[in-house]
Amino acid sequence: MPVTNNPPSEFDIEAYLSSQGKGRKFIHLDRSQFFFLEGDAADSVFYLHQGRVKISVLSKTGKEATIRLVNAGDFFGERALEPAPCQRITRATALLDCSALRIARPELIRLMREEPAFAFRFSNFLLACSMRTQADLVDQLFNRAEKRLARLLLLLAENSSPGADATLLQPISQETLAGMIGSTRPRVNAFMNRFRKLGYIEYDSRIRVRKSLLHVFLRD
Repeated sequence: MPVTNNPPSEFDIEAYLSSQGKGRKFIHLDRSQFFFLEGDAADSVFYLHQGRVKISVLSKTGKEATIRLVNAGDFFGERALEPAPCQRITRATALLDCSALRIARPELIRLMREEPAFAFRFSNFLLACSMRTQADLVDQLFNRAEKRLARLLLLLAENSSPGADATLLQPISQETLAGMIGSTRPRVNAFMNRFRKLGYIEYDSRIRVRKSLLHVFLRD
């Protein structure tokens, strides 16, 4: 019987991230539940299928600062890829009902070593996170709070519906927005009212952002 040497099949990332198997399983959390807290073992990474997750830190005085928001199609919990096992230094809270794939640390390390396609995608994610962190730092250092809020709303709109002239954002509270720009809720409320009067946003129970808000970010 002749022997055929079939080429190995290419790793299907989407199929992998959409199924359970060795070292990975689906989890479902209700709004306000935690994926992990500070001090938990960083023993897994998550891929969000549905919902929105807030990554934040809590000070010793109990003040919470939001670092970033995770949308469907993003990874989070990347500290699991540290060279040695370590603990979480942030917390991940479900802002909406969430579904995610949890990938255990040993399986994540195997993927990075054996599956170049996955390693490339995850490395791009890490690079994007690093670049966003640098941009956020520059924003905090050099831009006033109103401008930081305009930038954040534009980023959220771009993540939700790239290219749209007006975008309805996923539900997000003024407290969360204030935490992400390093300001207070009353100031955020004042800025939001100003943006609404100028026609840059529509704001009732949810926020609809118009591209014209870019004028706030670009002006001197």
